[in-house]
Amino acid sequence: MSSALPPLPDYGIVLGCGGAVVDFLAAVASYPKPDDKIRSTSLKVEGGGNAANALTCAARLGLQPRLISKVADDSPGKGILEELEADGVDSSFIVVSEGGNSPFTYIIVDDETKTRTCIHTPGYPPMTPDELTESKLLAAIDGARLVYFDVRLHETALVVAQEATRRGIPILIDAEKKRDGLDDLLSLSSYAICSAKFPQSWTDAPSVPSALVSMLLKLPNIKFVVVTLGEDGCIMLERSNEKELSEEVDVDELLAALKHKIDSNSTLPTCVASRKVKLHAKGIGIVGGRLLVGTAEKIPPSELVDTTGAGDSFIGAVLYALCTNMPPEKMLPFAAQVAGIGCRALGARTGLPQRTDPRLNSFLL
Repeated sequence: MSSALPPLPDYGIVLGCGGAVVDFLAAVASYPKPDDKIRSTSLKVEGGGNAANALTCAARLGLQPRLISKVADDSPGKGILEELEADGVDSSFIVVSEGGNSPFTYIIVDDETKTRTCIHTPGYPPMTPDELTESKLLAAIDGARLVYFDVRLHETALVVAQEATRRGIPILIDAEKKRDGLDDLLSLSSYAICSAKFPQSWTDAPSVPSALVSMLLKLPNIKFVVVTLGEDGCIMLERSNEKELSEEVDVDELLAALKHKIDSNSTLPTCVASRKVKLHAKGIGIVGGRLLVGTAEKIPPSELVDTTGAGDSFIGAVLYALCTNMPPEKMLPFAAQVAGIGCRALGARTGLPQRTDPRLNSFLL
């Protein structure tokens, strides 16, 4: 029962800065070949954008999100604002331009391969830092427990990040891919959640675990970094004080050992974690920490509809976990479960669960 759930934090305000768009989703039996004419099997128009999706997820889980973004005063822009407000996301810090166009994305969902292909059109005119006045910035960040960036609107994001740093507010970065301004934001961040290819792309390391070690060495403020791997779950490296540790372990060998401990029969997300050790990556260096491996939910093919926004919902759940001081061993399975639930409906937000969803009870209690 929902009454048995742990209480929400006294202040669960999270501030996000990034994309808020309209998604035009068309599901098709199979992805079209060039010059094909095909029909959709289903169609949906709803709000999207990494930051807006993640904060919508956080709102449904009980947090109080605020979003800094920009739309136009066109019909799609009005729809974006109304949808966010209906879900409990404070849109009062979103800039609305006169004229121009709100950002939108065409998404083709392939029923055969269960993949999605996105074609994005940015909003115009783009947001500039001077559109976020000092008074609005201070009001937006006041009382925030966490600040989150999807690294769009990077010039404005850096202004927000610098103010968060001055106030000692932790920052979480969605490192989906290399973008303008990403390095500056990462240098100020406490937490990073990466797409599957990002760590090696950013570090040139030979493996994912060695890339995570490299990231922690390059980014001394980072407390943990997570790389999401879709149906293969996720890997997390959490920093520890190296001076307090004596045992040294090769990080690639440790990952292999942890994978052997995973219960392959479990359909629900689980997590296995190492001890705190000195993690050695050949040719890169040593960092003190723990390695954690999280699994994804094994969703029956008949229930898997659309993976659009799965990474965003994972981040939304991590925002909740951080605000409620959830330990990493619980956070990773919880975030994977939230993402898995969302994949059972077309679009990034349709299937996002409320905090009282019984499918989350075992992860929250």
